[in-house]
Amino acid sequence: MQNPDVAKNLLPLIRKEFPRVESDANGRPRIFFENAAGSLVLARAAEAEAKARIDCSANVDGPADESKMNEEVILGGRRAVCDLLQAQHEDCIVSGESATSLLFQLSYAIGKELSGDGNIVTTEYEHYANISPWLELERRGLVEEVRFAKFNPRDAMLDLSHFESLVDDKTKIISVAGVSNVLGSKSPLAEVIRVAKNTSAYTVLDAVHSVAHIPIDVQRTPFDFVVFSAYKLFSRRGSFMYGRKDLLSSLKPYKVLPSPDKPPSNWEMGTRDQSLFASISAVTDYLIWLGSNVEKDVEEKIRDYSGRRRLLKAALSWIEQYEQTLSLAMLGTNDQEGLRSIDKVEVYGITDATKVNLRVPTFTFNIEGADPSKVAEYLWNKHAIAVLAEDGGGFYSRTLKTYGKSIAVRASPVHFNTVEEVGAFLRALEDAVKHFCG
Repeated sequence: MQNPDVAKNLLPLIRKEFPRVESDANGRPRIFFENAAGSLVLARAAEAEAKARIDCSANVDGPADESKMNEEVILGGRRAVCDLLQAQHEDCIVSGESATSLLFQLSYAIGKELSGDGNIVTTEYEHYANISPWLELERRGLVEEVRFAKFNPRDAMLDLSHFESLVDDKTKIISVAGVSNVLGSKSPLAEVIRVAKNTSAYTVLDAVHSVAHIPIDVQRTPFDFVVFSAYKLFSRRGSFMYGRKDLLSSLKPYKVLPSPDKPPSNWEMGTRDQSLFASISAVTDYLIWLGSNVEKDVEEKIRDYSGRRRLLKAALSWIEQYEQTLSLAMLGTNDQEGLRSIDKVEVYGITDATKVNLRVPTFTFNIEGADPSKVAEYLWNKHAIAVLAEDGGGFYSRTLKTYGKSIAVRASPVHFNTVEEVGAFLRALEDAVKHFCG
């Protein structure tokens, strides 16, 4: 069990690391529960980004000091992501414009090997960044079909039996989200890998909604490729992909002729942005600081790790545990009311308080009969709580189709949020129900 005193003492220090955690740029005090769309930015990440932009303007491969510093910053960023994902080598880390662009680039490279007689397996709770690249291969006739594994709408978990039934000897790619960006459900990744071992399929993990909530170890859960967005991890816009080095070498991504033939450079289009690497390095420095303060609290989970990687594992393990406290507060317990007890609120995702270990604190819901966009506006205008309702976009996810919905409201706290903020949100939501339902 997590020591509550550790969280109590640490949270004020954690919140000081995020300049906009208490109020927005206009000075309005507010609660920020929109982290699934893009987290608040860490101060040291923004400072590192600005410094790299100013101090390292000269491009790489030049004799000037700024050029050498640029190279060092980029290498440092690769090593930071390598440590974060517990990867084997920094040459396994590719940077990109976005997770979407990297997944499309990966699909194009794999597509060069396909002849049209296979299938791709993914799930019905994917973000379209992890759907459209594979549908493009189907559209071009490079695979016969993209298959979607169901999830149970009652418990919001992947139907493993259905998933396994879709995978066969013609499966070329298995690509899943580590965590649903709508439901908050964690995918059973060990089981996905177990099923994949019986095939020759490439395995791809969309970790965009995982990376801020749970530790990732690409050696213990050995997906061939792992993609995440930096701006979901307290950093700036930009993305990273881990790939097995042998696959990064054997696959043939699109590239301009003079660019290097070896990974990771052969996968990276155009000039690298050193400020992205500086920013993500600062994020890992923050997590290492956090890990150094909580390692005793998660000691049983980090015994096999050492050095920087031990502290990064400690930080994300502690975050995972602490966020279960936020999920419990959001759902409510026998002693405290929560989402489950608010009349006329329909929640999509795990609502069983005994199963909060299977989810992260991302909660999507609707008020019966109310326009979700109006609900989000009301929570902001009346209560200064930032949540999101994407009109028709469904958070760029396929998930809501299973519930027969196209729009909902999403509240997504992370580890810098507090139980008190959750309580304020629940009171505001009760007020919204009275406002819209009478």
